[in-house]
Amino acid sequence: MAYQSFEDLEVWKKARALKKEILVLVKNFPEEEKYRLIDQLKRSSRSIGTQISEGHGRQTYPDRIRFCVVARGSLSETLNHLIDALDEEFITESELEKYRNKITEVEKLLNGYIAYLERKAKEK
Repeated sequence: MAYQSFEDLEVWKKARALKKEILVLVKNFPEEEKYRLIDQLKRSSRSIGTQISEGHGRQTYPDRIRFCVVARGSLSETLNHLIDALDEEFITESELEKYRNKITEVEKLLNGYIAYLERKAKEK
C-alpha cells in the first residue's frame, strides 16, 4: 500500500473545515471573550486535526488509536463550548444545530477511522 499523508484522510479534511468555520464564527463574539470562549473554541477545534495528524505520524496502531480518541475528546469539547456560546446568546439554536451536525459528521468519520485502525492492529 502506498504512503498516505494525514492530509489525504477524509476525517482530517472535515476536521479542518470545521476548524475554519469556527474561526469565522468566533469573529462575531464580543471582544471581552477573546481570552475566554473564543480562545477555548479555537484551541479545541484546532486540537481535533492536530491529534489526528500526530497519531498518523506514530508507528504503532495503538498509538494512532490513542491520538484519535483524544481527537474525539476535543470534538466533544468543541461542542460543549458551542453550547456555552448558545447559553451566552452569542449564537442561535439554529447555528448550534448546524455545528452539531458538522461535529456529528466528523465524529462518525473519526469512529470509522478508529475502527479501521483497530482492525489493522488485530491483523498484526
